[in-house]
Amino acid sequence: MGTFYDLEVWKESREFRKEIFRITKKFPDAEKYKLADQMIRSSRSVTQNIAEGHGRFHYQENIQFCRIARGSLSETLDHLICATDCEYINKEVLKSMKEKHDHCLKLLNGYISFLKKKKLGESNIIQPKSVTQSTM
Repeated sequence: MGTFYDLEVWKESREFRKEIFRITKKFPDAEKYKLADQMIRSSRSVTQNIAEGHGRFHYQENIQFCRIARGSLSETLDHLICATDCEYINKEVLKSMKEKHDHCLKLLNGYISFLKKKKLGESNIIQPKSVTQSTM
């Protein structure tokens, strides 16, 4: 299955995270440890949860971490809306970031669907019964 950094969803989420970092650099100093910090942390959480889920080697755990990543992605969008309301970013930046958010969300949902299918396929595999040897 490769590494987490080979996943298209991780790569695109990384680009989204990097853009969030660039945007928050322009925020007022008063927001450095407030909104900017929250945006950076929630955008980092997206890629971190994709990576952690990938490392679990069990489909259901991976799916759960991807669901957490999806929540963090939504949280970051809410922070972007807040930044627009506070006039730290304009509506054009919000629109552009919303498009990137939507693309990441589409990829994440696709990855979750893929994992669900793999999990279902795994559960349909007939496991051989273990043979016990009697000792004399």
